[in-house]
Amino acid sequence: MADSMTGRVLALAATLLIAGCDTGARYTPEQQSGASPPLPPARNFFVPPMQVPDGVGWAQGRMPKVAPGLAIAPIARGLMHPRQLLALPNGDVLVVESNGPGQEAITTPKQLIAGKVKANSGKGAKGGNRITLLRPTPAGEWQKHVLLEKLHSPFGVQLVGDSLYVANTGEIVRFPFRVGDTRITAPGVPFTDLPSTNNHHWTKALLASPDGRKMYVGVGSNSNAGENGLDVEYRRAVILEVDMASASSRIHASGVRNPTGLGWNPWTGQLWAIANERDEIGGDLVPDYLTSIRPGGFYGWPYSYYGQHVDTRVVPQRPDLVRRAIVPDYALGSHVAALGLAFSQGNALPPQYQQGAFVGEHGSWNRKPLSGYAVVFVPFRDGRPAGKPQTLVSGFHSDDEQELYGAPVGVAFDRDGALLFADDVGDTVWRVTAAR
Repeated sequence: MADSMTGRVLALAATLLIAGCDTGARYTPEQQSGASPPLPPARNFFVPPMQVPDGVGWAQGRMPKVAPGLAIAPIARGLMHPRQLLALPNGDVLVVESNGPGQEAITTPKQLIAGKVKANSGKGAKGGNRITLLRPTPAGEWQKHVLLEKLHSPFGVQLVGDSLYVANTGEIVRFPFRVGDTRITAPGVPFTDLPSTNNHHWTKALLASPDGRKMYVGVGSNSNAGENGLDVEYRRAVILEVDMASASSRIHASGVRNPTGLGWNPWTGQLWAIANERDEIGGDLVPDYLTSIRPGGFYGWPYSYYGQHVDTRVVPQRPDLVRRAIVPDYALGSHVAALGLAFSQGNALPPQYQQGAFVGEHGSWNRKPLSGYAVVFVPFRDGRPAGKPQTLVSGFHSDDEQELYGAPVGVAFDRDGALLFADDVGDTVWRVTAAR
């Protein structure tokens, strides 16, 4: 009965989309990148456009494509939805394998349709709820060790001293850990609670301050644009600052719809973030972004985007907040779904990739043609983005956009300066180096 109802809803959605006006995007992600992206008028849809290729994984012999001068190889396959990476000082790499807890209630046909569409892509695959440790060997192979199990939709992970901090969807947990360990058997100690009800956005990005005295946490909104009521948005769409001595927290910045990655700008020492912006008002709205984070800053969500562009769907309106909304530093393109961020002042890639930010773009589910599905490089000069994003890794879907082989998420650099990224559809960790 449920399957037949799902089929009828999907058929209705397809009919509505076909019967409607053209829903395709008019700008490419590159055209919508930079400090001042073009922002067309918002559009309203009974059922928003949805397009995700069917997840098929990587067939034997198929690989992602890399830019000229680069080479790519897998270092771990057969993982369970790898999402985030953390490179350790001894060369080990931690891989967080996870997906959402499935707590959000499905209350509208739109949610049902979107869930089915995304599930077919492989993006909804079951996560491992664990952390796997990868260790390089002199022979060039990578050993796999299950470091931690029985976590609850983990995402962020940070090493501070002899403790490993893991952000489950509802709390940060601390585990005793020494670099070189391949297994943690001691139980975790709850460190601090995180917003966890409903969980429209369940990921919790983590970043420790360089001195280890603070921990910053990216907490996404509990809705697309406030449609679930603003009461459920308490301490949501924010970046929290946690004091490591007391475990108390405060809001460091707000109005950031879904801050999925955090990083320290190595040239200025300032906190930066990538963020996923709102959906359902068109293929060209709203661009996801990379931005500096000002203490006490407000970035618009849900009342406005890109400064003072008001979202009329939100009730009640807050013109007082809209007036002080900060314009993000750098647009990445609409619906690219940026989920991984790593800065570099020097690495083992060719010279043109030495100074900038590397972003893993998980890819759109509600845009035609597709956007994202790439690892891109944003060049920096004098501590600021300088130029268009450059695609390092692509080829994650078929040319006709019907099949999906992989989707990049977290990015990191290993001890040798090679770029690593997690692929949660292909269940692989890839390593990118300069071509020989």
